[in-house]
Amino acid sequence: MTTTPDRSTGAPRTTTGKAAARAAQVAVLRPRYRADLADGTDRFFEPRRSTCPWCRSTLLRVRLRTRDLLQHKPGRFVLTECHSCGHVFQNPRLTDAGLEFYYRDFYDGLGEQRLAGMFATRAGAYRGRARSVAPLAPAPERWLDVGTGHGHFCHTAREVFPDTSFDGLDSSEGVLLAEREGRLAHGHRGSFPELAPTLAGRYDVVSMFHYLEHSTDPTRELTAARAALRPGGLLVIEVPDPACGWARTLGRWWLPWLQPQHLNLMPVANLRRRLGELGFEVVLEQHGEAHDPVDLLAACWLLLDARAPREDAPWAPGAPPGRLRLLLRGALFLAGSPVLLAATAIDHLLAPVAGRLRLSNAYRLVARAAPTREMAGYRPDLAG
Repeated sequence: MTTTPDRSTGAPRTTTGKAAARAAQVAVLRPRYRADLADGTDRFFEPRRSTCPWCRSTLLRVRLRTRDLLQHKPGRFVLTECHSCGHVFQNPRLTDAGLEFYYRDFYDGLGEQRLAGMFATRAGAYRGRARSVAPLAPAPERWLDVGTGHGHFCHTAREVFPDTSFDGLDSSEGVLLAEREGRLAHGHRGSFPELAPTLAGRYDVVSMFHYLEHSTDPTRELTAARAALRPGGLLVIEVPDPACGWARTLGRWWLPWLQPQHLNLMPVANLRRRLGELGFEVVLEQHGEAHDPVDLLAACWLLLDARAPREDAPWAPGAPPGRLRLLLRGALFLAGSPVLLAATAIDHLLAPVAGRLRLSNAYRLVARAAPTREMAGYRPDLAG
């Protein structure tokens, strides 16, 4: 039995039909995870850095210490904040082996069905993102969505831009599935900076919706976007806002911290400045429009999940949980339903004023590439 939150009400949903298939999948994956964890998790982390990857300042402080609150994979994670520029970054950062380990079975594999189902219900948010571009580019010919996953944004955005050809880029195999199922005209699988030379000058719009915070080097991603855009093209970015009031109030229970997946969280002033250095002009900044009203619901859900008996997972130590533990888990979430419903109500009550109250958990920038490909004063020596 598994429990997941219903995004419309916050109430838990219980499903049993696919439990046996999931149990079999977990059993197949368990030997590999146990081999990966046989020597601990130290190899998954780089040495701790003493300078900010955004501005190179040495004035740093610990912002947050936490664990993996979603998958419950082993490990401890630290977010460091720069006193000079406000940049928040994972420190020590995951190595390539760490990124592979912690991303495995999150967006694909064991976690694919859950997340794909959630993303498929986000049509309203996807339309809002597309409509933010319409006044600035009424009829773009070609659009590249970076970090597209299964292409759900592109599929929905066609309602706003029916004559636009939407391509997607992602490191997971979901992008190829999205192409086969018709949600993308073409799917590019791989690293954006590495693929950018083959995409040079091809697109009128490049979008990065909740992608940049996952990057080990955000500036390199922005440079790749500059290369892929035609002169005068638009770059659309949406990222979590580390200056959000909920970030401090909720602490490690604030979902957008999302450790260990989120590596860099940029205050809006930092990102605006870097875009200018790379030859972009910011033409639109939105906060309330980018807000996703789930902060209290997600925090309550994470708290309940942390207290509840664990579901079986291939990285979990010990024997798989018995039926009694799973029943106790379901009972705890059922008992917590009133709290989840109340949190949902408060989230939606505050949503219309989130931007004004500095409670917006994300912001959106639209930037236009300069007519030439010159970069206005960007210094590569300051990149992370």
